[in-house]
Amino acid sequence: MDNQRLLLYMALGFVSLILYQNWLQDYHMPQEVPGQTSGVVPEGTSDGAEGVPTGADLPEVVTSGDGTTTAAQPVVVDKTVDAPSVSVKTDVFDVEISTNGATISSVLLNDYPVSINEPNIPFTLMSNKPERYLVGQSGLLNTKGVTTPTPTHETAMTVEADSYELGDSDSVSVPFVWQSDDGKSVTKTLTFTRGSYQVDVEYVINNASDSPWTVHQYQQLKRKPDTKDEKQQFVNTYIGAVTSNPEDRYNKVSFGDMEDERLSQDVTDGWIAMIQHYFATAWIPTEGEGNTAYTRYLPSENRYLIGMMSEAKTIAAGEQATLKTKAFIGPKIQDELKLSGPNLELTVDYGWLTILAQPLFWLLKTIHGFVGNWGWAIIFSTCVIKALFYKLSESSYRSMAKMKKLQPKMAELKERYGDDRAKMGQATMELYKKEKANPLGGCLPMIIQMPVFIALYWTLLESVELRQAPWMFHIKDLAIRDPYFILPVLMAVSMYIQQKLNPAPVDPIQAKVFQFLPLIFGVFFAMFPAGLVLYWVVNNILTILQQYYITKKVLGDDFGKVMT
Repeated sequence: MDNQRLLLYMALGFVSLILYQNWLQDYHMPQEVPGQTSGVVPEGTSDGAEGVPTGADLPEVVTSGDGTTTAAQPVVVDKTVDAPSVSVKTDVFDVEISTNGATISSVLLNDYPVSINEPNIPFTLMSNKPERYLVGQSGLLNTKGVTTPTPTHETAMTVEADSYELGDSDSVSVPFVWQSDDGKSVTKTLTFTRGSYQVDVEYVINNASDSPWTVHQYQQLKRKPDTKDEKQQFVNTYIGAVTSNPEDRYNKVSFGDMEDERLSQDVTDGWIAMIQHYFATAWIPTEGEGNTAYTRYLPSENRYLIGMMSEAKTIAAGEQATLKTKAFIGPKIQDELKLSGPNLELTVDYGWLTILAQPLFWLLKTIHGFVGNWGWAIIFSTCVIKALFYKLSESSYRSMAKMKKLQPKMAELKERYGDDRAKMGQATMELYKKEKANPLGGCLPMIIQMPVFIALYWTLLESVELRQAPWMFHIKDLAIRDPYFILPVLMAVSMYIQQKLNPAPVDPIQAKVFQFLPLIFGVFFAMFPAGLVLYWVVNNILTILQQYYITKKVLGDDFGKVMT
């Protein structure tokens, strides 16, 4: 195996992977269809006057023989759209909360504009509008068979004001109140803290009735299907649900999985989330609280739902109790995710190379702390990685230099034996043995380094810190493509120069194919985020310098003759 052939195989494999991922996005994953109805109405619902299912958008508490509870989910109409709402303004986001159940129906992220060209329009992470539908629902439910009212996310609640602002305070609390005719009352308070994307939710339950009251706390996220405008061009970043518990710290539950099977899983010290590129929305129950995680596909709405329901809590007559939960709604900044929930930082999905990507991100973030620019942080991080692999690369380049020195002799063997592959192969092996050259010596060190470079690729792709981060000159956003394609052109040129330092294939047809490889890669990478292309350009330049130095050292006086 020679180095050029390895590069070709890697290129073909990379292109095949990208094509397969895009095929999954276009033809396998469900798409949002306006006004779509499936014609299948789950048990427990009925068609309304306009063909919309009616009923409660609530987990159904199901009691098994051993007394445990699980949750089932019927289809419903969203009642938060027309209900009055309360606005909350903090330093990091603007929130709309429906008075129906204190449902979080809209979240705008103030520090994250929609695009670099629209700096005054904040990114919408949550919304009850069809085009960006994602809402956070929570409430209390009775135990199975009990029909007395409880404050669910559909229940009308009262609130003192229609708007709240953080102002100069460190936090702002928004209390919603519900009361029943028999003396029960609940105050559900959402608290927002300065500089934090965490929302604390507290239920103060007062049972002034003459009988015990047993309730379950639940929280759930409901989302539309993923659409093409949310996906990254040429790159498949995960959009869907995630569950976590101490035994399975990060478990993806795709929208397709929800359609195929309903999840029902006991969870303690875990969380549920809906994630997308750069952003996450999660519910994190109180530490030590037992919950049942569940998922549902709602075909009549074309919506997907993931939630958690707690174990039963009984409040004696005349007693009071407090239940708590919290939500994280915002960018996937790992330090903040760690503070909100155990393993929540895993929503920054580096895939199977997380064990390598995490230290690489630490390196990138540490260098950024000194230079203050993510573009330069990428450049210096690439230099550090190349330095760490210098000795391994040196072995590879020495082997390739020896192979390049043997090219004239390989051409002679090709001319002497023609198409006789057996004799050609035998003569080639004898030549390698005589000259103490190893044809695999140039490939194996590169293969060993590939996981590190792929991990860095995913680190750059998944880090929200690079979103709308400028570098210099015309690069105003490292997370989108170079608008003038200067970096892809530099990458193609650097790849061409690097190719000239490698031993050329003996086969003339292969040699012609490899001549077009830099052009193919240049066109392909023209659509990639500028931060990723910057990494490849810097890596190629460092490789050229190192390979040139080592090749000249190995070839000595023959350098000029061999390289021409």
